[in-house]
Amino acid sequence: MTATSSTTTPTPVTPAPVGGQSRFGSLGPLGLVLAGGISVQFGGALAVTLMPRAGAPGVVILRLLAAAVVLLLVCRPRLRGHSRADWGTVIAFGIAMGAMNGLFYEAVARIPLGPAVTLEVLGPLSLSVLASRRAINALWAGLALLGVFLLGGGGFSGLDPTGVAFALGAGAMWAIYILFSARTGRRFPQADGLALAMAVAALLFLPIGVASAGARLLNPTTVALGSAVALLSSVLPYTLELLALRRLPPSTFAILMSLEPAMAATAGFLILGQSLSPTEAAAIALVIAASIGAVRTQVGRGGVRVEPAPEA
Repeated sequence: MTATSSTTTPTPVTPAPVGGQSRFGSLGPLGLVLAGGISVQFGGALAVTLMPRAGAPGVVILRLLAAAVVLLLVCRPRLRGHSRADWGTVIAFGIAMGAMNGLFYEAVARIPLGPAVTLEVLGPLSLSVLASRRAINALWAGLALLGVFLLGGGGFSGLDPTGVAFALGAGAMWAIYILFSARTGRRFPQADGLALAMAVAALLFLPIGVASAGARLLNPTTVALGSAVALLSSVLPYTLELLALRRLPPSTFAILMSLEPAMAATAGFLILGQSLSPTEAAAIALVIAASIGAVRTQVGRGGVRVEPAPEA
């Protein structure tokens, strides 16, 4: 899946100070990540309410197709002038994106949203330990990991084992998504690579979604809800994350993803009526502390230090 690259160290692309990208870029890399996380978790909660209508594969294909159409129309990516390595990167990105979505929605069809996100975030946390060159980041990752397990109630023995396996698989795909999102952001301007990767993911998942949901995908209400999920869970967060990864190393971005369980718990409370226990609140505090520590490690007086993403 790894695209062929040269032996020289890739140079990160500095985002243009003007144009459509600057509207989001003014948030700063931390603001981009947080905004994307909030959007994707509220979209995930909405997707749970859509499951009875279309099933997990149906929700996935509605999300991917709607997101692909929107991004292709808005970005209008250029198809010519790209190298074989560029296309290899964007195809790998699309495969990881489609697999991540499919596995995650199969998980939330079997286990609650909070534990599913808690298990899924283990993928980015593992990436942060493996990719970081600073020993202190292992401490922040460990603290976040403790919060993740507390948020899961100190263990996951009471959960459906198939759902747990799907969530862990989604986490592995999330780690791969982070790496290839960074590479795609360097190889393609604006969000062109994201639009192409989303189209790849939609095409790959289309037969599975149609075989599973069939005519239910044509229901107007289902289509409208699926489009809303696509906007909240794909178009907005993936664009924000791609822009953020141009200025944050994947190791820092991965630790920031430890905020996802806290965001999922909030979305679950507001949309699905799920309440927080004292243990879960303490877990959220640990996760936030780990994320703040990671940011303080990477941010100096001059702002975020830009460095090349590690090669997989």
